Amino acid sequence: MASAAVAKYVSSNQPLALSTEGENVIFKLSVTLAADCKAVDPVVDGIMHMVRQMHCSAGKEDAIQIALSEALANAVVHGAHADVRKKIECEVSCDKTHGVLITVRDPGRGFDPARLPSPVTGENLYAQHGRGIYLINQLMDEVKFLKNGAEIRMLKR
Repeated sequence: MASAAVAKYVSSNQPLALSTEGENVIFKLSVTLAADCKAVDPVVDGIMHMVRQMHCSAGKEDAIQIALSEALANAVVHGAHADVRKKIECEVSCDKTHGVLITVRDPGRGFDPARLPSPVTGENLYAQHGRGIYLINQLMDEVKFLKNGAEIRMLKR
């Protein structure tokens, strides 16, 4: 059974409300990392340093950091199967008006987010994994999956 939190974001076909071009953009950053679990934390730390320095979403940095970390970890583990020869792409834009837009792309075949079991019901409560997408949906204001789930876009206002 799909989690309601996942399904409400997946069903939207509307673009996220943040432009990555124009006069309101404070900064734009693109990072490519090897699909290595050890690469995730340094990338997250670097991105979050910029987000904090530029005051993109003041007071919401912890939510952004957790969502970014989960998205990158999912891309490395599930999208690229931790194959260091494969690359994960991450783009971050900060807009004065709308907030922070994060896009993470992996080289995998993707997945159907609506088919993920809810991590907050039944036996899934005790699972050792399976909470990343749920957390992302709870922490970010808008979440959209593209390219069959191989790309996630997250917005924090």
